[in-house]
Amino acid sequence: MTSPDRRTALGVVAVGGVMFAVLAALLVPWNPVPGGDLRPLDAGSVFTVEQIARAEDYSRWARTLSYGSLLVSLVVVLWLAFSGRGRRWFSWLPGPWWVQVILAVVLVEVLRRVVTLPFAVLLRREQLDVGLSTQAWSGFAVDLVKGELVSIVATSLGLLALMACARRWRRAWPAIAGAVLGLLVLAGSFVYPLLIEPLFNDFQELPDGPLRTEIMQLADEEGVQVGDVLVADASRRTTTLNAYVSGFGGTRRVVVYDNLVDDLPRDQALSVVAHELAHARRNDVVVGTVLGVAGTLVGVGLLSLALGGLRRRGHPGLADPAVVPLVLALLAIGTLVSAPVQNTISRQVETRADVDAVRTTGDADAFIGMQTQLMLRSLADPKPWALTQLWFGSHPVGLMRMALAERIAGDG
Repeated sequence: MTSPDRRTALGVVAVGGVMFAVLAALLVPWNPVPGGDLRPLDAGSVFTVEQIARAEDYSRWARTLSYGSLLVSLVVVLWLAFSGRGRRWFSWLPGPWWVQVILAVVLVEVLRRVVTLPFAVLLRREQLDVGLSTQAWSGFAVDLVKGELVSIVATSLGLLALMACARRWRRAWPAIAGAVLGLLVLAGSFVYPLLIEPLFNDFQELPDGPLRTEIMQLADEEGVQVGDVLVADASRRTTTLNAYVSGFGGTRRVVVYDNLVDDLPRDQALSVVAHELAHARRNDVVVGTVLGVAGTLVGVGLLSLALGGLRRRGHPGLADPAVVPLVLALLAIGTLVSAPVQNTISRQVETRADVDAVRTTGDADAFIGMQTQLMLRSLADPKPWALTQLWFGSHPVGLMRMALAERIAGDG
């Protein structure tokens, strides 16, 4: 049985919380908008009535299906964690403890995927109907399986590390496990572009030409070392447009979607790239990672406190593989509760990258044109619900980003 010192758990929460607060205060741009508060552009000044109606109709269905999927997934994992029948399933798993942990993760994750599959299929059909996806159903199924396997492997590694610490250091495990999982978060940021991205996309070098030359020049102007410019075959799955910078040091590369290259004017494509290079110049991925490490410490400490209370009510301790669904249930709740904090930080960081992109290119019109195309291509809701944006919006609303570009252009 695992009986961590309550003071140790509280100390881990305190250290992680202070670390998170200090790093967020120092590294997150809390006032990125020049000139203070900003009002979004009026949707009618940018889009037609038909375009607005089409985006709102799709967004309504997408939100309904996404929230339905989230709710059903949460209900299932809570049932597995807290019902007597659900808990008994995990007491019957064979093998040594580490095998039981992996099997428990597979059981939870596969069951969650099965019960939410109807929502994914309905959303996929809606995307096909409105032209947001070009991928065949077979490709969609393959990507679902790949994503599920990645989730199972990552979750299993994290839980194995957590439970190994709990079994080895029965009273001090919150501190040690917090440090170990923090290191795994850090390592994940480095290996993701090398191991995970190639599972879902094929990459080719962007051929020599004006766009490649201007991207490299833009990287030089922003002081970002870039080893290569690659094109991802995203058009086989989606009609939406994107680019990103991945990797660190010698592995850093600019990745552009093939439909971004093919469908946008060069000045608008460069505006997207400038935004992503701004993230690299500001080391936003590193900032997000260290904040994630601090958040992990808080999460492990709170997990220890929660498990301690639940154990007194008859639930298994962290040394018992039968605790896996309970840990995953608490993780799901914690992720949902902390979403506003994570996404508020993300929106601030994205806004600063927008400011940098417009100032670097000196072309607000290209930025506004690019944002218009992004919204049209993704059928983004021009006026999402305030609570939805607070809780789940990782980026500023598109019309707000256009207003930002106009302000920067007006300021000269």
